[in-house]
Amino acid sequence: MSRIGKAPIQVPSGVQIAISDKNVVTVKGPKGTLVQTMDPAIKVKQEDGTLTFERPTDLKHHRAMHGLYRALVANMVEGVTKGFVVEQELVGVGYRATAKGQRLDLALGFSHNIALELPAEIKVSAAQEKGKNPVIRLESADKQLLGAVAAKIRGLRKPEPYKGKGVRFVGENVRRKAGKAAGK
Repeated sequence: MSRIGKAPIQVPSGVQIAISDKNVVTVKGPKGTLVQTMDPAIKVKQEDGTLTFERPTDLKHHRAMHGLYRALVANMVEGVTKGFVVEQELVGVGYRATAKGQRLDLALGFSHNIALELPAEIKVSAAQEKGKNPVIRLESADKQLLGAVAAKIRGLRKPEPYKGKGVRFVGENVRRKAGKAAGK
């Protein structure tokens, strides 16, 4: 039995969960509404403040879907109550970020600035303190979308191993390499 799949989800007060006939789970809370379509084999039961997930057999596919959908719905419940935050820092001389509404403008050492239009579900802010690296803060109720956007931003200039320059997550440890040996 899947340890993750069989763990029940406690539904906090203020969160409404609707399960349709076609296995579409809708979670509504103070931070927004999220919808997830599920595999028809996985059954969801809602009983007095808890959600439980059941699978029909022990086939590998059913075991995988059991834990997956339980984790996705648990992330949805946490997202509509607390929300998720990702912070990224820009390490490098002249690297800057400015945010206006849903538009993020990045100067990452290229000949031109990069302008990204972010989805409406994500709140973005950019901070620059003197003597510190610029920090981009992304907030959303949708963990999947937030991770995808953060990965796209990081992919624009990944941290390189020699000087450590690039876009990295706050607290991320970048493995550094030694440069060329000096002289003969």
